[in-house]
Amino acid sequence: MTIGGYLLSVGIGFLILAVIFRPLELAFPAKKQSFFRPDWLLDFSFFLGQYLLWGGLVFLAIEQLGFWIGNVSPGGWQEAVRSQPFWLQAIEVILLGDFLLYWGHRLQHRVGFLWRIHSVHHSIEHLDWLAAHREHPLDTIYTVALVNIPGFLLGFPLETLAGFFAFRGLWAGFIHSNTTLSPGPLRVILGAPELHRWHHSTDRASGNYANLCPIMDLIFGTYKNPGVAPEALGLDTPFPTTFIGQLLHPFRRQSHGKTIRDSRADLRGPPSVEMR
Repeated sequence: MTIGGYLLSVGIGFLILAVIFRPLELAFPAKKQSFFRPDWLLDFSFFLGQYLLWGGLVFLAIEQLGFWIGNVSPGGWQEAVRSQPFWLQAIEVILLGDFLLYWGHRLQHRVGFLWRIHSVHHSIEHLDWLAAHREHPLDTIYTVALVNIPGFLLGFPLETLAGFFAFRGLWAGFIHSNTTLSPGPLRVILGAPELHRWHHSTDRASGNYANLCPIMDLIFGTYKNPGVAPEALGLDTPFPTTFIGQLLHPFRRQSHGKTIRDSRADLRGPPSVEMR
């Protein structure tokens, strides 16, 4: 593909996402917010960065990870897995991926250097589908690796895993979107933007770490849904406001960045699930 063709495909991808999510945000807004809200250009820069700058690096890193896992897997393991029905393999990949991502995400909120990388994403103060793309490239590699490890272990080809990851990407756009849409009682299985807004509150240990659905949060006691929106989103400490500044932030000398403990709510066990 030529450079012009690739740029065109990125532009078409942006328009498709906007056509999918923007009407939903207008019809069911969580809060009044214009399309070109504050920090729109910053988040658009991260969108372009993902697709034009470090997307290839992420793909190469995951390809190498899959090659390494394939070489160390026991001889008959993948053959035995492939003998299962495809639907069962897909469920295994999704559940195992969510399990790894849940704990990997939870660690990001508790370990100093991991948090410095992940805090780029949590500097978001205005959530919508575009804000989902504000993510440090090292954060992207970390997340994509965790999600795909089960697929590589089970013997899925990279092309098939790309389909699963595309679905997760669309879901990430949905849970970050500025909308009140919710699957109702099924949100304990499917999740909803209202849950992820609490994850983006200024409380670093606010919970709701799961990716596709809140089952892991319910099991491990980090589910949070008070039924009202958090007072503020983002970080409670100063943070760079430019694209380059945020990319360099994890590597700057930090005056703090220690491991933090789970909040008291996390340590009390699974909370009751209120269907509001």
